[in-house]
Amino acid sequence: MFQRPQHLMTRLAETYRILFWEEPEYVDAPHAPTVRITQDHVHDVTIATPLFPRGLAAAEEQAALRDLLAEQLATLPQVAVRWYYTPMMLPFSASIAAECVVFDCMDELSAFKSPPPGLLDLERELLAAADVVFTGGSSLYEAKRDRHHNVHAFPSSIDVAHFAAARDAPHEPQDQAALPGPKLGFAGVVDERMDLGLLAALADAHPDWSIVIIGPVVKIDPASLPTRPNLHFLGSRDYADLPSYMSGWTVGLMPFAINEATRFISPTKTPEYLAAGLKVVSTPIVDVVRHYGDLEAVAIGATPQAFIAACEAAVALRADTAWLTAADEQLARGSWDDTVLKMGALIAVERAASHTIEPIVSPTSWPPRRNRYDVMVVGAGFAGAVMAERLANSGLSVLVVDRRLHIAGNAFDHRDAAGLLIHQYGPHIFHTNSDDVFAYLSRFTQWRPYEHRVLADIEGLRVPMPINRTTLNMLYDAGLETEEAVEAFLTARAEPVEPIRTSADVVVSRVGRELYETFFRGYTRKQWGLDPSELDKSVTARVPTRADTDDRYFTDKHQAMPADGYTRMFEAMLDHPNIELLLGVEYRAARDAYPHDHLVFTGPIDEYFGHRYGKLPYRSLTFRHETEDREWRQPVAVVNYPDERVPYTRVTEYKHLTGDNAAKTSVTYEYPSAEGDPYYPIPREENQALFKRYEALALAEEHVTFVGRLATYRYYNMDQVVGQALSMARRLLARIEMRSAVPSSGSAATIAAA
Repeated sequence: MFQRPQHLMTRLAETYRILFWEEPEYVDAPHAPTVRITQDHVHDVTIATPLFPRGLAAAEEQAALRDLLAEQLATLPQVAVRWYYTPMMLPFSASIAAECVVFDCMDELSAFKSPPPGLLDLERELLAAADVVFTGGSSLYEAKRDRHHNVHAFPSSIDVAHFAAARDAPHEPQDQAALPGPKLGFAGVVDERMDLGLLAALADAHPDWSIVIIGPVVKIDPASLPTRPNLHFLGSRDYADLPSYMSGWTVGLMPFAINEATRFISPTKTPEYLAAGLKVVSTPIVDVVRHYGDLEAVAIGATPQAFIAACEAAVALRADTAWLTAADEQLARGSWDDTVLKMGALIAVERAASHTIEPIVSPTSWPPRRNRYDVMVVGAGFAGAVMAERLANSGLSVLVVDRRLHIAGNAFDHRDAAGLLIHQYGPHIFHTNSDDVFAYLSRFTQWRPYEHRVLADIEGLRVPMPINRTTLNMLYDAGLETEEAVEAFLTARAEPVEPIRTSADVVVSRVGRELYETFFRGYTRKQWGLDPSELDKSVTARVPTRADTDDRYFTDKHQAMPADGYTRMFEAMLDHPNIELLLGVEYRAARDAYPHDHLVFTGPIDEYFGHRYGKLPYRSLTFRHETEDREWRQPVAVVNYPDERVPYTRVTEYKHLTGDNAAKTSVTYEYPSAEGDPYYPIPREENQALFKRYEALALAEEHVTFVGRLATYRYYNMDQVVGQALSMARRLLARIEMRSAVPSSGSAATIAAA
């Protein structure tokens, strides 16, 4: 089995029972077609290899394959997924019913030497039949994305730990150990993709070097291989032995020819060599340059002279290992487990159901003020404003677009008819443990110290929330005086659940069913429209239970409110000569009307892609704002109403938050709803699967940065959004600086993805 199928199948076997069908093997001895079965009992993967006598007609071979496959499938349950690595497997398997058909296109096979007859026709059929298409690299994705509606780039990962064993200097194999050094090596298939002339030139330029080539010679005449005293073709070696060979190399070579066969390849050699602790020298393969060209460890040689010079530099600096840190950071960003998670999510959605596609808003245009902007930022909330401020502060021209007629997103506050500062979209309480986030926002506002407190209304009795010692004493007249007494009280009522999967499990395991029903069940049902037993454990895990008398809702290091309100803070943040605002318009229209080099998108990720796979589920809110003719309504800013018979979840009185002093008071009643603006991503497994499908699309958007709660389908606190935006801005600016893309004043920047 090839390495990509092997790694994917062994991990997918945790979910599926796998039958891996290999290409036929041909033998000279006459016998009836049969199949050799190899069983991987550890991973529950069955490998089937058809064995055919030579000389069968094509029709006979296809009929035999259909029969042999049918025999094997008769022993398996219903087929969930048909997964293809080559269209040549389609003719004998197309009739098999499956919930999802996957085409995992790892290479542009038609560009290889002597492709099978009918390959392109079969590929068209497979693309028509496939529900989802994966590609082995970004270039291949670009070649296939217009040929199918559901294409996703998944460059192969590697087993980092396996190749990293080379760094521990194991003993070199005997057939390599005797070769003089330094040694430069290649591990992979030797075929028409290799530049044999380049290998010969490298060997001639340095007779004192040993050039080691490990791998089978395929589809080219072995007699065509260059022969030099220092050029060693060792043939195939076991995958398990590759790290020991690489341990003796100084440089990992990628001497690929630049031709049709290499136009779309995304070689895994690069990360394998890096994991082994080797510097890499490659010819200019597009995906190598794109994904690794910025690393100090990877050099690109477009000509034989440049390739040889890069090898010389790598050999001369072989004692320098400072580049390893950056290389390891890049390797850590991709793993087989992550690939399987994302692929599995896409497949799960295809298996689950089809979704209605929403229409895209028709474009409108306005006269632009500039010929071109460096960056368009969609959304003027926390994520968008922070990104805009950071990019503008670094010299880029930024246009901020928002469909609302105001800035600050859901944090927007304003003076109502009574002159009191209220939060239009419900209370926003700032708290953070991050000194960096707090210091950053402090550039744009003074703060009013404020520690948030919440009461829960339990049949008219208002008790502290989260549950603490005072809560329990008020409810039960328990007389608890110590933290130990509280823990014993809760332990006596707890009903342990193993394993903990849902929000109900979290609370019942900690405090028992009575407190769960009193404080959590009704509130959660109203808030989410679902029972806690139907929601991920993260929902109620956010709310602690305390054994002391601390009645603060948050315990963060920094707790405060902007002294003049959030809107004034946002105005200061966006008050920059490089920032322009366009409010009350849809971004799709503005995107076409205002040319720009890069897009920062903070809106709903499913909306960005036209709801291609259906809408991501959110809970929304509606608000009833009232002013009451009395100085105070309640003793704290927020009172929760867990009782399902009460239609609202909480009431907020803003004077506690803002410090306003008036004879009247303004309050907001909050009503959860299924329709309206997206507020809270609904934390369920199938929703994450749908999001992963959109996330896979986002990865391929080279000139778009997705940031914020809606763009990443996560419920973030405000400080978390600020922290994410600051990090994303740093990454984007670093990439721009590396590529020397920031121009002189007056011209536009060319910006790559962050």
